[in-house]
Amino acid sequence: MPPPRPPAVHYSDPFPGARPGPKPIPPRPRRLLKKPPLVPQVTTLWDYPSQHYGNEEQGSQRFKGATPSYVIWNVIHRYSEPGEIVLDPFCGSGTTLDVCRDLDRKGLGFDVAPMRPDIQQADARSLPLKQRSVDLIFMDPPYADNLEYSDDPRCIGKLKANGQYQRAMRLVLRECARVLRNERVLAIYVCDVFQKGRGFFPLGFELFEMARPHFTPLDHVAVVRHNRTLEMGNYRKAADEGGFLLRGFNHLLLFRRNAHPFDRE
Repeated sequence: MPPPRPPAVHYSDPFPGARPGPKPIPPRPRRLLKKPPLVPQVTTLWDYPSQHYGNEEQGSQRFKGATPSYVIWNVIHRYSEPGEIVLDPFCGSGTTLDVCRDLDRKGLGFDVAPMRPDIQQADARSLPLKQRSVDLIFMDPPYADNLEYSDDPRCIGKLKANGQYQRAMRLVLRECARVLRNERVLAIYVCDVFQKGRGFFPLGFELFEMARPHFTPLDHVAVVRHNRTLEMGNYRKAADEGGFLLRGFNHLLLFRRNAHPFDRE
């Protein structure tokens, strides 16, 4: 059995001039969840009817942009072994850390605005980790400025997809290449963005190309989205009348870290 999970409380060590981060997520009594069996996905179309698996939540469903834990479970199950180190540089409410405990991995979580004491404060563009020190990286970065995550001025979720976001994510990918061991896997979970009046931003394709200098493409998975807004009549009507499409899937981009002769483990 995995060890008890820490309560969801706010913890941070703000740098000088930083504004307050997001409000803490207060703990609430454990609620039993009835979920279908969790099994490894074996095609490039992943689907599961719920945000969480098992009898407890992983992370917090109340966190904006929370990653479906079954996606993380499948990545960690397939691309790492028990005892190995899994890094999430955009750890949010700690979903990756909870999945790591369930699978007996060593989870490392960082965020500019930590929500729990087991998440360390750091910018994904500059991680306090040694070169070639982690075995797997899973990241669910902000989708440009699609959501408001915190008041921290370093938050990449404040950057528009007009070049600012792309420049920041190139630095994140370079940092991932620095800390990931040779021949190990980077997984990027990302959604394209459509904003009325601003147009369509194919972030999945852009991040795929940004990663190519450091990583070799391993595969591309489409993950079905079960966002409740997709079923709301007013959203569907607006999309139909406005001639745009709602986001029905997320990209899961899988890469293997390139090995170079001059690299040292």
